[in-house]
Amino acid sequence: MRSVARVAVIAALAAATARAQTAALPPGAERAYQAVQARVDGNAAMDVVRFMDRYWRIAGNPGFNASVDDIRDRLQRAGLQVAIGGYPSRGRGWDYQVGTVAFADTGEVLLSRDRDRVSLCINSFSTAGPLEAPLVDVGAGTPADYEGRDVKGAVVLGSASVQQLWQQAVKQRGAIGVISTSVAPYIRPGDPGQFTSEDQQDVFQWGSVPYDEAAKAFGFKASWRAAAKMRDRLKSGPVKVKVDVQSTFYDGPARMVVAEIPGTVKPDERIVMVAHIQEPGANDDGSGCGTLVALAIALHDAIASKALAPPGRTLTFIWGDENRASCQWMSSHAEQTKSVQYMFSMDMTGEDVTKTGGTFLIEKQADPSAVWPRPSDPHTAWGASQVKPEELKGSLLNDLHLAVCLRRAKDTGWIVKTNPYEGGSDHTEFKNSGIPSLLNWHFTDRYYHTNLDRPDKTSTAEMINVGTAVATSAWFLASADEKDALATVDLIAAAAAARLALEKGQGASEQILSAWRTWYSEALNSARRLAVTGPSASVDEAVKRAIARL
Repeated sequence: MRSVARVAVIAALAAATARAQTAALPPGAERAYQAVQARVDGNAAMDVVRFMDRYWRIAGNPGFNASVDDIRDRLQRAGLQVAIGGYPSRGRGWDYQVGTVAFADTGEVLLSRDRDRVSLCINSFSTAGPLEAPLVDVGAGTPADYEGRDVKGAVVLGSASVQQLWQQAVKQRGAIGVISTSVAPYIRPGDPGQFTSEDQQDVFQWGSVPYDEAAKAFGFKASWRAAAKMRDRLKSGPVKVKVDVQSTFYDGPARMVVAEIPGTVKPDERIVMVAHIQEPGANDDGSGCGTLVALAIALHDAIASKALAPPGRTLTFIWGDENRASCQWMSSHAEQTKSVQYMFSMDMTGEDVTKTGGTFLIEKQADPSAVWPRPSDPHTAWGASQVKPEELKGSLLNDLHLAVCLRRAKDTGWIVKTNPYEGGSDHTEFKNSGIPSLLNWHFTDRYYHTNLDRPDKTSTAEMINVGTAVATSAWFLASADEKDALATVDLIAAAAAARLALEKGQGASEQILSAWRTWYSEALNSARRLAVTGPSASVDEAVKRAIARL
């Protein structure tokens, strides 16, 4: 009973924390919200999703480049300042035209590009025409599973990761290719009797194999249904499969799109927003790209129509290869990077939550919940990254953006949640450069990195919600005045009080409480730099009073 009561207390305190962040927004943020909410065009965002969904997008390949050009053209037609950058790609571009596995005797197709879209693994080499080879099932694919099985010249089927199968079967034992059924546990249950929908039998996660000019081999990912057909045939004796792969490697630069709305007061200071183009998914990350296009155009239109003043700080929008484009932008704009104030990553922003099983999340700038697991702040199925206490540096970003998102939720019923910092997308690179950064995303998603991440799993309304919230937060952070800064101090102070009450309610140690007090002291101090109009004695005094109350 005590544990049940404690859960109830934590839930009540968490609700109080949320209420502390649903108070009125600072006036500048409310003004921005009203100006952009009707201008974020969800249909335009979905057009981007549908265009990008046509391609397997890998930096340097035709689909990636077509997406770069399409985003550039949309922005230019809207009147934004746009530049295209290029830099040496870390790997080679790759795509395929044919990738088919069929039973050699009956011709029944098991895997194909037409039906399965992304079943052939990145870096697979062409077969120089259809070939026939024995199919060997190695089960879990451990070294012991190969004992007594001759896989040289064979196609190896297994449930191990495609990388593990590649090393064991191709590199060590001479197989010509592999077929992996590995899938993350949150994609679908392992027992077919537990499937909750028909499509779970046909879902698989795409993958990659090493680029290997010596092996010139291939890898496939297969669904439960396709693998079951292969294993059923093997029960009756030896099976041969016919494999046909036609793939192409591309040598060319990785390209990126950069658009800006120049600041009028402190143009060297920036608020940066990033979405990544590569990967084949509609949600990951066609929706992030589409959402960022829509919100950039919405801000431009609001400013052009004088519904909003031009931002005081420069707004920078970047589309490119995940993480690498961010690193490239920061390395080639080293001086500008020093003056980046805040960063928003846009990754998987448009999921239809009724279909994917995910929910919208703000992955927070690393705060104490990223260091000490908290009952109120569970990690996602993605998993935690190690964050050291000395890495933490408080800022107003988390609570300000959450308040903006909850403002949108008040109007629409949008479900908004947060998770501790986990990393993995573009916000990681800006975090590593000491810039307050957070991620807008959705998880858990049973179509994550799968063949079924398509436009029908994407929601126009969700992209409007995310786009409206990020546009509001970005313009506010670029343009706040003294009155806004004072209101933000109040917002952060209320969030701090609610957080400390929550932590006490869930039995936090003094170490954790102290870490939160330090975090919020730094967050309050960051409000001193918020006003684009410059330092303010009134803001300084408000910050001092708020810190004293901690």
